[in-house]
Amino acid sequence: MELLAAYQEMIKVHGWAGTAATLGLTKSALEQRVYEVKGSGMRVDTALLIQRYAGTTHFAQAVAYASGGVFYELPQVGDLSDEEIQDKILELNIELGELSLALKNAKADKVIDDKECAELQEIGQRMHKSLRELNALIVLQHHPMRNPVFAMEVTLG
Repeated sequence: MELLAAYQEMIKVHGWAGTAATLGLTKSALEQRVYEVKGSGMRVDTALLIQRYAGTTHFAQAVAYASGGVFYELPQVGDLSDEEIQDKILELNIELGELSLALKNAKADKVIDDKECAELQEIGQRMHKSLRELNALIVLQHHPMRNPVFAMEVTLG
């Protein structure tokens, strides 16, 4: 997701006027920041506030995408179980099977075209996300740590 699309989707939740009012801005001032009019731009802290207000992760996803990565939410501490870890391992194995099959099919004609390449990359991104979630589940289950999402909420207050 591109940054502009992320801003628009977050603002859509409460509308331009509602979001602007929450930020103490006029609708016009918010539009200028979103569309970077007259030398203005969206500050990271403002985008995070809009994201929190909208109850989405669109901004985080857009930043991760722009950085060549993926965003994944850390599971909340408390209701974690070994069964969830096993489910995530199973999910990762299924995705590995999908990748293997997609690679086999893509190489059938000895050339991987753009569509096949995109499919392989998409499966790889899902696998990366699943692996990071698995790692987070293992750490949170067996080595409790401070959740950075909670730390940000306390800071934004």
